[in-house]
Amino acid sequence: MSPHPHTFHTLPSLRRAVRGICEAHRLPSPNGARLLLSVSRMATAALDAGGPVRLEAVQQTAPGGTTLLAVTLHAEPTPESLLPADLPLPGQATPDGTVAWHVPLGEGGGEEPPPSAVLPKPLGAAPAPGHAREAAAAEAYEAEIAALESDLGAALSRVDTLSTELHRLKNELAETNSGVLALYVQLEERDEQLRRAHGQILRELEDALRPPPITVSGMDLAVHYAPADPDAPTGGDFYDWLLLPDGTVHITVVDALGHGVRSTRSALNVTHAVRTLALEGHPLESIVAHTHDILAPFDPDLMATVLLARIHPETGALRLANGSHPPALVVRADGTADYLEVRGRGIGFPLPGSESVLEDTLHEGDLLMLYTDGLTESRRDPIEGEARLVKTAQAHARRPVREIPGAVAEDMHTVILHPDDTLALAVRRAENPQVKNPLAGQS
Repeated sequence: MSPHPHTFHTLPSLRRAVRGICEAHRLPSPNGARLLLSVSRMATAALDAGGPVRLEAVQQTAPGGTTLLAVTLHAEPTPESLLPADLPLPGQATPDGTVAWHVPLGEGGGEEPPPSAVLPKPLGAAPAPGHAREAAAAEAYEAEIAALESDLGAALSRVDTLSTELHRLKNELAETNSGVLALYVQLEERDEQLRRAHGQILRELEDALRPPPITVSGMDLAVHYAPADPDAPTGGDFYDWLLLPDGTVHITVVDALGHGVRSTRSALNVTHAVRTLALEGHPLESIVAHTHDILAPFDPDLMATVLLARIHPETGALRLANGSHPPALVVRADGTADYLEVRGRGIGFPLPGSESVLEDTLHEGDLLMLYTDGLTESRRDPIEGEARLVKTAQAHARRPVREIPGAVAEDMHTVILHPDDTLALAVRRAENPQVKNPLAGQS
């Protein structure tokens, strides 16, 4: 530390002193160059006027703990003196001509240098008279130094301009990025709104295409449908139920290959063709094959599995025809369960049609489950899924029928490894209260 200022009468000695300060305190090159130029320019006017200048360098610690190098120049003010704010390294001035600079010290600059390293001893002000040649050489050298300092000042000014421009560009880029991010978020929100609106429209359209519930004395029916993607609710899982002229309930379950509107159209074509053939009185065992014959010329790429069921409400007589579809499941009133297997090939398959018709009986309290493979193959293992379906259906068999399809689907989809459209349809033959309580109604 140097508590006492040193006096200088020439600019070269002052420059050497400043360079010594920069080296002693290990100032980074840009800061040292700015300090050298600033001290030189502030001292030039006073030295040219014949007056001395005094320089003081002190290492200080700022309140925040930062180590600073405080450099103070004492010079008599002249009309040619520059404003400290216009210097390459702006300083703080007082009316008596004192200008101070406070430069942060980087790594390695926190240790206090020895006093001899802070300010070198000033050299003589002028050469001896007998050394004219050396004086001329010194003047030429100083002129060259002055030119280099001028170039350095121009370079530092250019650096300041570029730094300012870089800072401005960074701010503009940050604002642009912020705006782009906000626009991206808005577009994502808008896209999500459009997807939801699109999905809602498709869901309403598909719900309108699905047949309304039918009311049949002695039977309770309910259905549950869930698309693989809630934002794209159309799919190839479809159903149809109707009451035939002879009083028999006819149920069709279809799973057309693919997803989206095209598979919905294919499923609708299948259900409409099956309905027409059923109402025309075609035998149940022939309907799958006839449906293929009708639709194949118009849609050669159509592939669909089909399960047909006929139930007589009064007798409970059940007849099933199948075209490559998962088997129906019956849960008896006593809690036992069986799959009703019927062999056959679906529409669009080689040799389409049901190989036979399975005949069975739904007794009072029996529950029949018809479904698509999205219910049992959510974990990629249809055999494991069929085993779980038996347990799930047995667990919910005594609930109101309107609750059973949704409850079964919820239990089956606790883990979904393969999302797919899912259809679950439940039919239960109502129990006769007169059988359970033969004295009811008697006085």
